[in-house]
Amino acid sequence: MAKHTASIQTRLFESIAKLPLRFPWILLSLFVLLCALSLNYTIKNLGINNNTTELLSQELPFQKVRHRLDKAFPLDAAAIIAIVESDTPEETSLAATYLEQDLQKRQNLFESVYIPGDNPFFRRQGFLFLELNELEALSEKLVDAQPFIGHLSKNYHFAGFLDILSLALTESDRELAMPLAPLLSAFNQTLSATQENRHHYLSWQKMLTEGSFEKDQTRRLVIAKPHLDFSDLMPAEKPMDYLRALSEQMQSRFPGVRLSFTGEVALEHEEMESLNESMVISGIISLILVCSALLLGLRSVRLVFSTFIALIAGLVLTAGFAAVAIGHLNLISVAFAVLYIGLGVDFATHLCLRYQECRLHDMPTDAAISDSIHTVGPSLFLCALTTAIGFFAFIPTDFKGVSELGIISGAGMFIGLAISLLLLPALLKLMHFKPINAKPTATLPDWLYQFPFRHSRSIRKIALLLAVTSGIILTQLSFDSNPIHLRDPKTPSVVAFKKLLQSKTDSPFIISALTDSLEDADNLAAKFSTLSSVHQAITLSNLVPEQQDEKLDILDTLNLIMPAQLDRFDRAYEKSDIRSALVKFDQSLKQTLSQNTTPVSAVLLEQLRRNIQSFIDHADKTDQPDSVYSQLETNVMILLPETMRMLRDGLTATEFAIDDIPETVKSHWISPNGIVRLLVLPEQDLNDPGHLKVFVNQVLDTYPQVFGLPIGDVTSGQAVVDAFIQAFSSALAFIVILLLVITRSIKTTILIIAPLLLAAILTGAFNVLLNNPFNFANIIVLPLLLGMGVDSAIHIVHRLQHKQSQTDLLQSSSARGVFFSALTTLCSFTSLAFTSHLGIASMGLLLSVGITMTLASSLIVLPALINPNKT
Repeated sequence: MAKHTASIQTRLFESIAKLPLRFPWILLSLFVLLCALSLNYTIKNLGINNNTTELLSQELPFQKVRHRLDKAFPLDAAAIIAIVESDTPEETSLAATYLEQDLQKRQNLFESVYIPGDNPFFRRQGFLFLELNELEALSEKLVDAQPFIGHLSKNYHFAGFLDILSLALTESDRELAMPLAPLLSAFNQTLSATQENRHHYLSWQKMLTEGSFEKDQTRRLVIAKPHLDFSDLMPAEKPMDYLRALSEQMQSRFPGVRLSFTGEVALEHEEMESLNESMVISGIISLILVCSALLLGLRSVRLVFSTFIALIAGLVLTAGFAAVAIGHLNLISVAFAVLYIGLGVDFATHLCLRYQECRLHDMPTDAAISDSIHTVGPSLFLCALTTAIGFFAFIPTDFKGVSELGIISGAGMFIGLAISLLLLPALLKLMHFKPINAKPTATLPDWLYQFPFRHSRSIRKIALLLAVTSGIILTQLSFDSNPIHLRDPKTPSVVAFKKLLQSKTDSPFIISALTDSLEDADNLAAKFSTLSSVHQAITLSNLVPEQQDEKLDILDTLNLIMPAQLDRFDRAYEKSDIRSALVKFDQSLKQTLSQNTTPVSAVLLEQLRRNIQSFIDHADKTDQPDSVYSQLETNVMILLPETMRMLRDGLTATEFAIDDIPETVKSHWISPNGIVRLLVLPEQDLNDPGHLKVFVNQVLDTYPQVFGLPIGDVTSGQAVVDAFIQAFSSALAFIVILLLVITRSIKTTILIIAPLLLAAILTGAFNVLLNNPFNFANIIVLPLLLGMGVDSAIHIVHRLQHKQSQTDLLQSSSARGVFFSALTTLCSFTSLAFTSHLGIASMGLLLSVGITMTLASSLIVLPALINPNKT
């Protein structure tokens, strides 16, 4: 039976060999036509699906919750987080409002824009959200500041500000009960900054209330939902380009504001930009290295050229298959080209090296081609079959991105086989290679070729020891599911994202839970609040503050004395003689210091006097003194109207219940069809993977109907790990069965599989030692390593069946093919390890380690296993 099978195999490859020898031009023309049709169809029909939410099966539990959440509350789905920051609350508020209003006009770029916690409702009712003791403290400060505000409302100019400070210092106005030190310190800082030409607006909010006006408002988040075109390579390119241009434009209007963008959309956009930049550079380097490696191995420009023609044809036909079978590429399946090159060059290299070996033995071209197909063809067929099985094993997994990659790359292996057995031999026939008369000398010492055979027993012992040790190390192997750790840490979106993760209130790693009623949401929020990893759980009920009656009584008292004064700040401030006002104030300081006691620290007053005199000297010596004095006036007065507006709006608060909350606010918490959302905020810094897992696991254990970026990261990571375990275990099982069926030998099967398993264990162990955990980026190269491992072992074992002397194995074209195939792949991907994108760098590192381990296992350990009698 075995002989009959071998006979059929021999006749089959003899028939295949006749085609390129008899009809080379027809085959070449046929492949050119197929490539042209494939390229045309691909250009017209192969799209790009950059929607990362579709990379995993939509049937996974967290994907169903995500879909339900996005449908119920679409404003937060796939949004860009614009972070507006400055040194003053007023600048932050003005800039955030300006940004919101501008983006709302760009309906062609953005579906919706809003500022969480900042709209007419929250501005009016803001004081009611303070704790009662906080509001009482704020009220006392505002009452103390009332004479100051009253004086300014009547003398609304720079000189009026200094006049009221002079009155307070000289104690001629006993009604000024507010603390003077904060006022004088704030003015002193503004004076120094102006002289040094540094941007510094005086914050009246901080000065009048000493930071007790609500929470720190120097950072605001603007949530913008862009229109995304997932058929484009860069779906968010137009919205992001507009935001960046607007950021530059806003610098002149708000010089003290820092604007950055992050969130899922911004992160993915900048990741693609980083990838494109890195891949261009590494691609050029890889191309040069691969050409050099092929030229070194094949020693013929024409053979290298033929190999590249075959690779390009295979890529074009595989892309055409992808267009027909699937119709689009995703962010994972686009890697089919990388995987095809890595394995396709393997096929072509083995055939070319065997052809070259035949020519070295003075075989004519036709005989060399025929012998090459007959000798290498069966191993190439087996390699294509086993590698395709490895790819096809991903099809039934929940990782849709890799599932589609498996379909395309699996089919690509058979396309590559057809190219190698038909088109490449036809090219060899037509290129008229010159006969090779001289056999080149060995490039390495003879003892090195004999090493695996002479020391086979020691190598087997060392291999066993390494396998056991690596197995122990493998217990520390981990999967990093946080996509942030894959991206270039220097990109603005990553820097901003990591900064937000440190916050307990603005963290983008919040989790949303969905319930059917507000009562259920409130009960669930109480459970979440008891978790150690949770800072706060918020529902719509939290938007109705407690003790409203007591708080409104306090506001009523303030309303008796302040509203009329606050309304006067709606107009522009009056101009005054800044220099004269400073000189006059300096005299007041001098008078105060001459007294036995001063209302504030004499040190502060002395410093303020020196700074005033220094500022006047500096301004008078400049070419445009009026401009310097005017800048000081602007720095002091420009934010006053905004602070007074905030105070005025806050004093208009009224009692309200849940039903009184406007629909624009309520829609973020209750969907039109009655789905109720609550938000769970993390207690700890989720830059720490340990904190992230604890947070996610505690929330999921409490209630499964939740979703958020942390849920997606952790659960999708587990889904990916499960998918690869399922795929690799089934692929390995099918490959073993296939090898047993084809080789009809347990020994041969073990010889092929053993180096693969050893290389896999060693690769995993080295990745642990190099602190290079598996992640969403590098895990996709595992099919390539699986294919290369199986292919290399098959070629070596198959060659032994056609070689009289085992000791000449490492000098054969098969061994050279294994080496140079690995070398070209290594050259192709090693440069990736030095890119700024951490995910791509980890992929390059994993490939470098994996290929090296595969090569060592195939060329050192496998020969030692074949030759068990030597010591």
